Amino acid sequence: MSRRTPLLLLALAACSLRPHEFTASDATASGTTEPASTSDAAITAAPATGEPTGTSATTTTGEPAPATTTTGVGTSDSTTSNFITPLDGGPPGSECDSYAQDCPEGQKCVPYSGDGDLSWETLGCFDVVPRPDGEGEPCEVFESAVSGKDSCAEGLMCWDVDLDTGTGTCLALCGGSIEEPTCPDPGTFCAIGRVLSLCFPYCDPLAQDCEGGDLCVPNASGWQCILDASGEEGQVFDTCGYLNDCDAGLYCTPPEYGAECDQAGTGCCLPYCDTSLPNTCPGQGQVCIPWYEDGQALPGYENVGLCGVPQA
Repeated sequence: MSRRTPLLLLALAACSLRPHEFTASDATASGTTEPASTSDAAITAAPATGEPTGTSATTTTGEPAPATTTTGVGTSDSTTSNFITPLDGGPPGSECDSYAQDCPEGQKCVPYSGDGDLSWETLGCFDVVPRPDGEGEPCEVFESAVSGKDSCAEGLMCWDVDLDTGTGTCLALCGGSIEEPTCPDPGTFCAIGRVLSLCFPYCDPLAQDCEGGDLCVPNASGWQCILDASGEEGQVFDTCGYLNDCDAGLYCTPPEYGAECDQAGTGCCLPYCDTSLPNTCPGQGQVCIPWYEDGQALPGYENVGLCGVPQA
């Protein structure tokens, strides 16, 4: 199996879930396949209309955080905010602003690691290669996955890098500002972090249409593909602690939503469902609970639901 650069490991939110309102925890870029410290590689999602409520940020230090973690990303304070307090011009030591792309002509402003670990902790200006790769195209990194040096065009960075081949895919860095982020492709949404602010493609949780066996899971502003970390486990009613602990088509939710779940467990893998179809949920007393409240669904996601026992 190929090794990939830190992806989005999503910790199960600690707060309880109310009927018709399932929690999508914020994402953090953490070492899911490499034992590395991520001092500040966190990503949280920018607010958007139809955002699932009750989101909480998580932190990590290279190892998966406990499922009950609610500490604010990049800080030691507890928080439920989707935003990290912005720093003028980026984190300490940053040479540029990734939103403004204010580097000299022929260079681009991208996150990189300046201390030798496998994390991004600052922003710098790096040369744009001749005939650079465009958004969504394959790319390669030079020196390391966190060097800031890659084959992508200005405003893009090489993401989801295979550490064995040094190849990944060009994703757009968020434009606009941290207060009002933008993405050039309407099929993507902006996920904001202290260093990394990237435009991720939407995916379909009902179709599970991610490439390479990745999972389509919720982010506070949309649905995105992440690495499947379930291994041999992650089947219906299995105990889980992270959103990517479950197989494709399943979500790690509190165990009270399934009578067959281990009620002493951290979480339980339950299936997504289509609210427009007859109930096919596998558990006793389960119904297809709408993911979004009425009128709050993202366009195209109106029928997304999750199998669960309704909670009073």
